[in-house]
Amino acid sequence: MSDAHTGRDAALPAAAAGTAGGGNDDDRMRDECGVFAVHGHPEAPKLVYLGLYALQHRGQEGAGIVCAKDGVLTAHRGVGLVADIFKPHRLARVKGDRGIGHVRYSTFGASNLRNVQPLVVDYARGSMAVAHNGNITNAAVLREALEEEGAIFQATTDSEVILHLLSRSKKETFTECLAEALAKLVGSYSVVATDGKVVVAARDPLGFRPLWLGKLDDAWIVASETCALDIIDAEWVREIEPGEVVTISDDGGVASWRPFPKAVPKQCVFEFIYVARPDSVIFGRSVDEVRKNLGRALARQAPVDADIVMAVPDSSNPAALGYSHESGLPFDMGFIRNHYVGRTFIEPDQGIRDFGVKIKLNPARNAVDGKRIVLVDDSIVRGTTARKIITMLRRAGAKEVHFRVASPRIINSCHYGIDTPNKTKLIAHNMSVEEIRDFLGVDSLAYLELDALLGATGCDPASFCAACFTGIYPTAVPDDFVSRNHNPRHVDHSNDTTGP
Repeated sequence: MSDAHTGRDAALPAAAAGTAGGGNDDDRMRDECGVFAVHGHPEAPKLVYLGLYALQHRGQEGAGIVCAKDGVLTAHRGVGLVADIFKPHRLARVKGDRGIGHVRYSTFGASNLRNVQPLVVDYARGSMAVAHNGNITNAAVLREALEEEGAIFQATTDSEVILHLLSRSKKETFTECLAEALAKLVGSYSVVATDGKVVVAARDPLGFRPLWLGKLDDAWIVASETCALDIIDAEWVREIEPGEVVTISDDGGVASWRPFPKAVPKQCVFEFIYVARPDSVIFGRSVDEVRKNLGRALARQAPVDADIVMAVPDSSNPAALGYSHESGLPFDMGFIRNHYVGRTFIEPDQGIRDFGVKIKLNPARNAVDGKRIVLVDDSIVRGTTARKIITMLRRAGAKEVHFRVASPRIINSCHYGIDTPNKTKLIAHNMSVEEIRDFLGVDSLAYLELDALLGATGCDPASFCAACFTGIYPTAVPDDFVSRNHNPRHVDHSNDTTGP
């Protein structure tokens, strides 16, 4: 992403990329959310904490853990990064041998404590907690219908709809109630939930978002990515399949159920391009290998007579390595990455050009001076940060800069869990490739073609959602979807993470 995002650096939430003092910058496809669950382990709270730590790249605005002991739920949630929220004394208050956790980036709903998940409520049958990764595209319609029936909503996140639907179900078991609620949703969801007794995991019928099942001794683990299983030495068992509901109960068994009509999967291809950690396996493929394949395909499609290949670190590193291997051009770490940038920073009163980018990235002059450079990035969203990065290379003495993008042109917004600017703010929606090249100030520009992207995954091309590139959405999206979800009826600034 052209925000110099590490791709997997927990120290770089949205605020760090923008203006002085941590102003927001939407020059990227923002990370979404991650979920984690444990059933049957005496140190469940600590395991959930570690799992969320490994999933920090999927959301840096807030995190929460809910565990259960003897049927009683205890929770701790907070705004910020996992390591800051769960100090030892706070984590010690969360008790139980089963639990769920969530890291959040707000695609819909403000960045304050009431929207931090897991969402926990008491209802007629007891207590329950739900954590959700994805976007429910019919959430506004469902919410209005529920309000007409008397429902009172405490949060602005679309995930709260699941709780209300679940609480109204007359089905016998918690799993059946959850499945009935999920059946009413349109959009994307990987969900973990608990009533204090069972832990349930579910994936939408189209399988937009990844979800894995693992095992640690006698305990069962659920995680958005395999990197979260690795951190606790859990065994990879299998991916939870699209449309599958898995229940983990006290007898130590796992029950699988497919209550939804079978559908052709539409997995988010951007998980491979940017979202997932490169050391994870999702959709049956190594993320690192797929990204290298993207770079190889890009080198074949758009070769350059140049001296070195560089990446916009860190998420683009594998693609740049793939480009280097295929082209025979040497790879060089031309940018030095500052991994200690926090959520906010103070800019000097006397303005410094491109300060927000410089505080995170700086070119190694000896590596770029006088060189013809192939600069590889995973995507371009608005192009403003990419333009600043290229300017930095020019000032450092780069002779030529050839920009290569390891994905097609992003021309439409995502409605399934990755926060994208309105399509009118997407540079490729408004400009041709030649116009973008001129705007960026590069000697040449090339994007990876869609067929090459899908081929590089090694999966069935029909199994992916590529709506951000094509405008073809696999589910119905209301015409007023954006306005209804981005214009809340009231605003709560409690524990707000934005601004001073």
